[in-house]
This record gives sequence, C-alpha cells and structure tokens, in this order.
Amino acid sequence: MDTMSIDLLRQLIRHMEWADAEVWRSVLAHEPAGGDQRLRDLLTHLHLVQRLFLVVWKQQPMDPSRGKPEFATAAELRAWAQTYYAEANRFLDGLDAEALIGGVSMPWIKSFETQLGRTFSTPTLGETIFQVSSHSTYHRGQVNARLREVGGEPPLVDYIAWIWFGRPAPDWSPAVAAV
Repeated sequence: MDTMSIDLLRQLIRHMEWADAEVWRSVLAHEPAGGDQRLRDLLTHLHLVQRLFLVVWKQQPMDPSRGKPEFATAAELRAWAQTYYAEANRFLDGLDAEALIGGVSMPWIKSFETQLGRTFSTPTLGETIFQVSSHSTYHRGQVNARLREVGGEPPLVDYIAWIWFGRPAPDWSPAVAAV
C-alpha cells in the first residue's frame, strides 16, 4: 500500500498555514474586501472544513447544534482561523507512519453517498490530511479571484512559491492597508 510520508504532510500543512496567512494579509489590507460577503463565505468554508477534519482526526464528537460559525468582522474570522494551526500541528506531531494508513470515517460521508447514489471507499488518515491541504488550495484560489474582483491584490501563494521564498514561516501580523 502506498502511503504519504508524515514529513511531506507536515510540509503541506506548513505551506497551508503560510498561504492562509498571506491571503488574510491581502484581504485585510484592502478594506472593502473584508466586508465582501462572498469572500467571507469562502473563507469561512475554507477554515470550517479544516476544523471539521481535525475534529474527525482527533475522534472528537461532532456538535451539529453549533452550525456554521458567524463572525462580526473579517478580523474575528481571521483570528479564529489562525488558532487552528497550533492544534493541527500538535496533532501532526503525535503521528507516525503507522497512523497514516489507518482508515478515517467521516460523519458526513453518508449524505454524499446518498446524493451520488454510490458507496465510497474509506480514505486513510494520510489521504485526508492531503485532502485538507488540497481543498484549502482550491478555495484560496477562489478567494484570490474574488479579491481581485473587489480591487485587491492577491498574493502569490503557490507551493512552489513557498519553496522559492525559502519556506517562510506564516506571518499573521496585520498587513498595512494600501494607499
């Protein structure tokens, strides 16, 4: 059975945090972007899915009564998003190669199976960690496209750019608004 290495998955999550922080700096630097509902919806979805997978990985109970989180400002949403990474990295630090090949049962899978009329294979933990990185990349692309539509300047956040830049640590500090 092919497995992904824990080191590669850690690198993907490190890149994901850096890329998320860069996107947030750009969103908050362009004041109208932070108030754009489409941007907020995309960012909420992106970060909510990251958290939902972490809950599943840690085998914690889902709380369906909580629903989609609501934030008064984009800055509050960003602060909530940032806190994910310490917990996710602690989780990853506790993993070994053996853990990555274990199956992961996602509570929402039955609704997708019903919707598509088929039964799905069970992914491994490693595959779901890769999925979170991939899913986040997809939605960051949507966020960047929308940011450009509202007059902002999307950052270059490709994985290869992160490598080119020397694998920088994430910068969650507030960006200075463009004048």
